[in-house]
Amino acid sequence: MVTQAGAAPQYQEFPEPESAPGFEIVELVAAAIHPVVRAKADGVHYSSTDQYPMVPGVDAVARKADGTLVYTGETRLPWGTFAKRMAVPMAAPLPPGADPVTVAAAMNPGMSSWMPLTAHVDERGVPGTVLILGPTGAAGGLAVQNARALGVQRTIGVGRGAADLARVAGIGAETVELTGDKAQDAKAIAAALDGRSPELVLDYLWGTPAESAFEALHSIPGAAPTNYVEIGSVAGEDAAVPASLLRSRPFLLSGSGIGSFPMDRYLVQGMAYLQVLADGKITVDATT
Repeated sequence: MVTQAGAAPQYQEFPEPESAPGFEIVELVAAAIHPVVRAKADGVHYSSTDQYPMVPGVDAVARKADGTLVYTGETRLPWGTFAKRMAVPMAAPLPPGADPVTVAAAMNPGMSSWMPLTAHVDERGVPGTVLILGPTGAAGGLAVQNARALGVQRTIGVGRGAADLARVAGIGAETVELTGDKAQDAKAIAAALDGRSPELVLDYLWGTPAESAFEALHSIPGAAPTNYVEIGSVAGEDAAVPASLLRSRPFLLSGSGIGSFPMDRYLVQGMAYLQVLADGKITVDATT
């Protein structure tokens, strides 16, 4: 449990979760420490509350009273998923063959890219090129695999760390290493794009790397539409968007996070992604 914002979590006794109409009590099988879990526990996520003490955790694989394994979340505060039992309003049965650890580790970070990718497929078809800023993290690596699973022919990953980028290249992405120099990085991204705008950008970094990407996209002539999706902000909360970029080409800037898609779409695509994980199309490197 976490007793206050910024405090280290600790094992303590906590009252049993309280059920309510529409909720059921389930038992924990596996829950992952996602970045959003840390941010919410620290009180710095945009969906954080000031309700302490609290049990952290946003989602989990759990076992129902009849033994059925389910993916679940949306627990009643102050109870989270890092506990033996939880009261939950929704529970999606795991498909046959689904590994609980893989599901617990992959659903939250994987859905961050699965939602905009499938939205693009549904509305405009499979994108030919997807540019991913921040492919070396858990969510970014899943974004590379998700794009491949949906039939994207070319993904370009932009990030730091030669060894990490080599790992990203091993799962099918071309890579660009950031230097921290905005103009130099913009030229490197533009060179990798080779004169063709990506149909979709998935940005887990924001900040200065996003500004380099904007500059690179602005330097590419033509009017090919680009859908730029902001997902994470590990490189900074703010990025300057050139006005001329928005006026010179079809350019849609949006986000992927809590509240950015209708809940019914989340439910449909969540079930679809559970099946993708059960089918073994996505590899997850999780430590238990």
